[in-house]
Amino acid sequence: MDTRFIKIPLAAASLAYAIHLFMKGHVGSGVGMVLVTVVLVLVTLQSMRLLMAFVSLRQQKMDDARKWIGRVNPKHLWPRRRGYWYFLSGSLMMEHNMNDAEKLLKESLEVGLKQDHDKAAVKLNLAVVASAKRKPKLAKALLVECKRLDTKGMLKKDIKQVEAAIRNPAQMRMRGR
Repeated sequence: MDTRFIKIPLAAASLAYAIHLFMKGHVGSGVGMVLVTVVLVLVTLQSMRLLMAFVSLRQQKMDDARKWIGRVNPKHLWPRRRGYWYFLSGSLMMEHNMNDAEKLLKESLEVGLKQDHDKAAVKLNLAVVASAKRKPKLAKALLVECKRLDTKGMLKKDIKQVEAAIRNPAQMRMRGR
């Protein structure tokens, strides 16, 4: 069952009750209920399991990230959130199957990602896949696109590592990427 069918009416009822409290003159309770409504709206818009998968991936806890991403049904996500599901799934799949990872990463770009640095991370992962498939021209083109999208410089170190690996393919195999 899609939990949004429960969360949205619950948030609407919470907002209605907050308005009712304000109309009765219970301002303090009304403010508290508005805060509850804000939390319910945020939970409705954000998949907490997807968020936990992101946190686990950032902490390099791949098994935990796989558990969290496995609990998420992509059909029940909002379209933009679905792009992040494909991104996370593709990133986790890179260790096992480069072909499936490439499909998932490309799907994340098609569905859409909100932030440019997230698009840059996908392009970087696709460059790693292209390099592993011995397609250095494609990998270099993806890295150029990655550099353009990484305006905050969050991926500079990773880009340099992949560039070095493209120049020396044996280095890529030794690192296990």
